[in-house]
Amino acid sequence: MIRLENIKKSFSTNEIETIALNGVSLEIKEGDFVAIMGPSGCGKSTLLNIIGLLDSPTEGKYYLNNKEVGSLNEKERTNLRRGAIGFVFQSFNLIDELNVEENVALPLTYIGVKKAERHERTAQLLKKLNISHRSVHFPHQLSGGQQQRVAIARAIISKPKLILADEPTGNLDSKNGKEVMELLKQLHEEGATIIMVTHNQRDALYADRTVNLFDGQIIEINSTI
Repeated sequence: MIRLENIKKSFSTNEIETIALNGVSLEIKEGDFVAIMGPSGCGKSTLLNIIGLLDSPTEGKYYLNNKEVGSLNEKERTNLRRGAIGFVFQSFNLIDELNVEENVALPLTYIGVKKAERHERTAQLLKKLNISHRSVHFPHQLSGGQQQRVAIARAIISKPKLILADEPTGNLDSKNGKEVMELLKQLHEEGATIIMVTHNQRDALYADRTVNLFDGQIIEINSTI
C-alpha cells in the first residue's frame, strides 16, 4: 500500500537549512497498524504529513497503491487524498461554527454526497461511536474525549482505507485516551490501515509495529505482536 524510498525533507530560510527527514525508507502493507515514535523534533509529524499528502518530500520516492505520488503538485495531492485518507489530530481541528453532525458530514460534502445520504450515514456512524446524543451540540459544548470521537467520526465517514493519527490522545486524560485507542483498534480490526504518531508507550502497544525515529532517520523497527 505504502512504500517510501530514501525520503528526505528539508526546510530552508535565508540563513539556515533544517533537515527534518534524512533518508527514510519504509513499507506499510494494507491492514497494518503502525506507530511512529521518537523524541520531539525527530521528524514524526513531517513523515506523517508526507504520507498523508499534506506535504511533499524534497528528495526520494513515495508510492501509494503502486503509484508514485511524492512528486504530485498540491492540487493533485488534494484530489488524491480526498475521501481516501482520514486524519485525526491531537487538537481535534473541529470547526467551531458547525455542530457535531455538520462537522462529521463535511468530508461527504466535499465528495458530492447528497444531503439525505449524508444525514443517514452520519447518524449511523454517530450511533456506532456512542455520540449520537450530541449530534446538535457544538464543539465547545463537548468534553475532550467527545471532541476526539467526533474527529474520528469525521475522519472515517468517507470510509477511507488509510487513517493517519497524530498524537490522538495527547490532549486527553487516561480514561478518554484509552477509549480513543480502543476505537482505533476496532477500526483496525475492521480492515483500516492506521499510521499513528505517538510518544505514549501505552498507546504504541495497540500497534502491530513501532517505527522509531531519531534525527530524521529510522533507527529501529519493532513488532509488538
